[in-house]
Amino acid sequence: MATNILMPALSPTMTEGTLAKWLKAEGDTIKAGDVIAEIETDKATMEVEAVDEGVLGKILVPAGTEGVKVNAPIAVLVEPGEAAPSGAAPAAPKPSAAAPAPAAAPVAAPAAAPAAHAGERAIASPLAKRMAAQAGLDLASIKGSGPQGRIVKADIEAAMNRPAAAAAPAPAAAAPAPAAAPAPRPSAAPAPVIGATTAVPNSSMRKVIARRLSESKATIPHFYVAMDIELDALMKLRADLNAQSPKDGPGAFKLSVNDLIIKASGVALRRHPGVNAAWTDEAILQFNEVDISVAVAIPDGLITPIVKGADRKGLATISNEMKDLASRAKAGKLKPEEFQGGGFSISNMGMYGVSHFAAIINPPQAGILAVGAGAQRAVVKNGALAIATVMTCNLSVDHRVIDGALAAEFMATLKGLIENPLSLML
Repeated sequence: MATNILMPALSPTMTEGTLAKWLKAEGDTIKAGDVIAEIETDKATMEVEAVDEGVLGKILVPAGTEGVKVNAPIAVLVEPGEAAPSGAAPAAPKPSAAAPAPAAAPVAAPAAAPAAHAGERAIASPLAKRMAAQAGLDLASIKGSGPQGRIVKADIEAAMNRPAAAAAPAPAAAAPAPAAAPAPRPSAAPAPVIGATTAVPNSSMRKVIARRLSESKATIPHFYVAMDIELDALMKLRADLNAQSPKDGPGAFKLSVNDLIIKASGVALRRHPGVNAAWTDEAILQFNEVDISVAVAIPDGLITPIVKGADRKGLATISNEMKDLASRAKAGKLKPEEFQGGGFSISNMGMYGVSHFAAIINPPQAGILAVGAGAQRAVVKNGALAIATVMTCNLSVDHRVIDGALAAEFMATLKGLIENPLSLML
């Protein structure tokens, strides 16, 4: 029976993407787990694995096509010996070779929730993990039938075919027809562009950045808390630790100032869990893990790979992990779970010489730390002028979640950790 291969949603924010390349041709046999195509999402270029087995009967969307909507048929999978249809196959209840996008999760849920209950980790095959992510399934709720309880493809398919636990109750009575609403006010026409221009088409990533940041600024009540922090002690510790690193090999490292800021932020978040949180209308959700998203500039925008468990990791581990994440982010090789989620963000523009700035919150998170450049400034110590290396950090927070006193306490803790960095070694 012919089934449609649908355009999958490979990130929570993806509504459309570019079908960059087909890695299988019409007539090729496809097995579950085979990589069949490359898709450019709003975040990166990703490989798409097949979920079903069969023959690629017909390609409906050629390589290089932009603006392909999520869940739109992109190809047709047929059984061996079955003739390929002239167009898309009729919709079928079974999942297609590239699983359709899951239903949108509530905005306050973290983009990548833990796959098991606290302290546990579900054992699943890579294909099963991908299928569960695409279908919006919680691996912790699925019983595995593989060796030692391992979750395999058949378990995911069974979970996908199970009926919902309960249907939504029907309303007791039809609501009365509302009074006619006033006609919407027409939006202001964009200002005319005057002068010669060169049109640079908006990529999928740029469109999503524009939409998400506009929504964030329009719907989240931002407020800002800035603090000057002295860096001299931290920079001395960094130099001392780097001098002790092996020249090369698995134990080698080279700490950056940003690595220590990530660690200090992780410790501060553990001490102030109210900052490591998200808003919902029913409750404020405090994240159990301290997972920090770190903004990395890439050619067409930015991406935020995640340092998971930042409060528990050593400085060398954070440094090497961050270098690997940043390198693969710029190459478009991050896995979805490496940039989806996080409970707090850091954006550091100090390397560009920016003295201070205010960052826009990355929902559903409630806070983002903007880090400026360290520079020598005149300071007063013990009633006398002195010179110190000082940077300005500006915390943007969601006022629905974080009040002024909590934001100030978090910044005071962060300042204390950075100015007395030996405490990060404990």
